Amino acid sequence: MPKYFKEGRIPDVGNMYLIYGGKGTGKTSLSKEFPGLKLMFNFDGSTNAISGTDDIRVIAYDQGDAKQIQHQFMKDFYQQVYKTNEQGQTIINPEIGTIVLDNVTALQNWVIDNIENGSKDGRQNWNLTQKWFRDLSFLLRKTDLPILATVHEMSGDVPGLFKPDMNEKTFNAFASTFDVVGHIYKHDGKNMIDMDPENGNKGANRLDSRKTIEASELLNNNELLNNNTEETKDEEI
Repeated sequence: MPKYFKEGRIPDVGNMYLIYGGKGTGKTSLSKEFPGLKLMFNFDGSTNAISGTDDIRVIAYDQGDAKQIQHQFMKDFYQQVYKTNEQGQTIINPEIGTIVLDNVTALQNWVIDNIENGSKDGRQNWNLTQKWFRDLSFLLRKTDLPILATVHEMSGDVPGLFKPDMNEKTFNAFASTFDVVGHIYKHDGKNMIDMDPENGNKGANRLDSRKTIEASELLNNNELLNNNTEETKDEEI
């Protein structure tokens, strides 16, 4: 069922961030920047970057989970993200502050393997994969929680440029609901995020006007949003 919001009563929802980059660029560590308890679904077993934290709950999958990853992930997702309140209503678990999907590249590879193994029509494999990731993206949006998803990078068609290590149509289907898409990289010892599509990488930022930032500044958009809102009001007056 669609949701209807009256004028002036459009609610804030959690921002969604999709960050891709190479190994050691700080993708997983970005989860530390988010407030509250983070619920991380980890698909590559790499948790060293967050091993010293006390506010990240991790569900880690390995090769033994690959054959049933869609079913197992959805089961874990609903068990952790949703709960029943005293009135018998299904609500978002108030303990959870942010949802993290770490290494969606690995998740995609497992999903397509399962679809290929269970499909009699190879032509439909990528269509089914794209649909699964599009549905997942909308499921994440529906929680209204902040979302962080990380993806590996691969070399682009032009030297020095990079793109997400996913099937392009699958990536586009998954990224459709995300507010920020950025390429994370190291420069002069700093972790930087490029969100500017004019630079040639996959990038988008519909939260504010920033194009390239230090990774630690990813969430610092509230003041900019407030300023933009005030400027808009002044223009309307």
